[in-house]
Amino acid sequence: MTDQLEAVLTEALEDEYKARATYNAVLDKFGDVRPFSNIVHAESRHASALEKLFVKYGYDIPDDTWAQNVQAPPSLLSASKVAVRAEIENAEMYDRLLAQTRDYPDVQRVLSNLQRASQQNHLPAFERALGRLSTSGTARTLNSLFGKRQNTGSNGHARGKGRGHFSGSEHAACAKAGMRGCHGGQSMGHKGGW
Repeated sequence: MTDQLEAVLTEALEDEYKARATYNAVLDKFGDVRPFSNIVHAESRHASALEKLFVKYGYDIPDDTWAQNVQAPPSLLSASKVAVRAEIENAEMYDRLLAQTRDYPDVQRVLSNLQRASQQNHLPAFERALGRLSTSGTARTLNSLFGKRQNTGSNGHARGKGRGHFSGSEHAACAKAGMRGCHGGQSMGHKGGW
């Protein structure tokens, strides 16, 4: 089980590294926007919790190389879509990893806590942001959501409308970024519960 445990911990840590790098890329591109600015710190805490397990079990901690391997999506709307999908997939990943670590209660506790944070905190925050971006028509609403000025037309309304699925360019940017949660052309439907 030792090799399997190391593989489980590595998969979980790589996923947290990737999420952190992705959210940092969004922040680099769009500024200090919520919920990305809040959740990026949580991803660092998640990585730290997993790194402690690597140390406990005597495994080498993998280097975080994700910063140079991800790009931000072309818009905050598409970034929020990617984040929602990624949090859903993150919870599913933890279901699978939890099933593989039944003999390690300490690992189960950490993985369960990370999954719960994803489902109960991150996913709802990104869903709220997505809902606001998808239905918002005014720069004022966007400003209150993200705390920054948005690109607006002369009538004060934000340019563009949200879509219920990725456009081709959004999917291409998402896939190029190697971001989890990339499924071009699919609707935002999910079974409940990144």
